Amino acid sequence: MKIGIVNDMPLAVEALRRALALEPAHQVIWVAVNGAEAVAKCAEQKPDVVLMDLMMPVMDGVEATRQIMASTPCAIVVVTVNSQQTMGRVFEAMGHGAVDVVDTPALGVGDPREAAAPLLRKIQNIGWLLGQQENRPGARTQVAAPARQRQALLAIGSSAGGPAALEVLLKQLPADFPGAVVLVQHVDQVFAAGMAEWLCSASNMPVRLAVDGEQPQVGSVLLAGTNNHLRLLKDGTLSYTVAPSEHIYRPSIDVFFESVAQYWQGNAIGVLLTGMGRDGANGLKLMRERGFHTIAQDQASSAVYGMPKAAAAIDAAVEICPLEAIAPTVCRLWA
Repeated sequence: MKIGIVNDMPLAVEALRRALALEPAHQVIWVAVNGAEAVAKCAEQKPDVVLMDLMMPVMDGVEATRQIMASTPCAIVVVTVNSQQTMGRVFEAMGHGAVDVVDTPALGVGDPREAAAPLLRKIQNIGWLLGQQENRPGARTQVAAPARQRQALLAIGSSAGGPAALEVLLKQLPADFPGAVVLVQHVDQVFAAGMAEWLCSASNMPVRLAVDGEQPQVGSVLLAGTNNHLRLLKDGTLSYTVAPSEHIYRPSIDVFFESVAQYWQGNAIGVLLTGMGRDGANGLKLMRERGFHTIAQDQASSAVYGMPKAAAAIDAAVEICPLEAIAPTVCRLWA
């Protein structure tokens, strides 16, 4: 993997270099000390992955992420010394298309390989996504068409660009929304609680992390909150599960959508938003085949047109909508 580092702190750059050196396939092709320099270097020599700091002079990492994704899009991982203190800015960067976030590996403390493991794992995941085949088959669950009852569920999946897209969508859903909402966003469990709090400030409904064993409730928004998959069980409760282990991103949108198609006994709408790769496309198609209404975000409004594109390619979406039209469409369908 060709990697660009954007950081104005020499110690942080050295920590990243040492972590990357543990994997011989990774090559640092340039280092930028501010966002403006990073934008220029991406244009000159586009990397596979950019490791982006947020707090820099001249141009910060949020604006640099926005400009890079607009001009020379590539996979961007936010790397910060203290992500908890910069949580709002982390989600801003993810809203502009950053794929993931990780803390800077500790330098000279403990086992270097252990310290580097979270960063190297995320880069490995990105490498898999960049190299995957568009028509890679996904696991399909054979289920009977569910009987329709009154309770309604809005199931939403998102990845890169998702936080900002979810903020827009939730702002447009009314406080008296007639369904339960469950979100699966590709985000590490370390940041999930902060994301729920951040989204709650924008939503007309309360947003919190889903708890193992609870049922989705009308008027509330639940966010998948661990590195295990969230799925719906036959009794209508939510559960976190390690299996299937082969999914690169945890929690997997496909796993949740497939469980909704299999077990949800009310009305449901599936929505697949911006993101890299194709997670959620097969699950959305399964929801459509079981008679649920399905929506994919359109290309023009997607920060990263990967997952919705994959859904469109296999005819998984009943409708393809710009982001601003998704909430009004859902409300119209359940008016």
